[in-house]
Amino acid sequence: MLQYPPHQGIQTLVGDLNRMYRSHPALFSLDTSEAGFAWVDANDHHHSVLIFWRRSSTGSPPLLCVINFTPMDHKTFRIGVPDGGWYAELLNTDAVIYGGSGHGNLGGVQAEQIPHHGQPWSISVALPSLASLVFSAP
Repeated sequence: MLQYPPHQGIQTLVGDLNRMYRSHPALFSLDTSEAGFAWVDANDHHHSVLIFWRRSSTGSPPLLCVINFTPMDHKTFRIGVPDGGWYAELLNTDAVIYGGSGHGNLGGVQAEQIPHHGQPWSISVALPSLASLVFSAP
């Protein structure tokens, strides 16, 4: 089935997900502890978006996970974060290499001192339809 581009895209995505899982302790080191997970927003039923943090016990950067369950793109979707700095985009399931449209954040976004979600800083991200994004905190 790899002769078909959509199947190649899924194979590439699964490989990248496996590599990301192995290289980022926030995705596995505190799986059985509530310290490894924190909601940013689990109640955005208007946009059908879930946002949460994954944290590690090793001191490695936490990961911000954003999932859009609708077929609507959001050109500027604001998310509250605790600190300023550069939030590197580690994964965007809408990337062209996975068979997506290629809407994204050009490698990451800079936090702004605009309070949101009860946090002193926030980032404004391009959130593609039916996509998942993962950002590494500074």
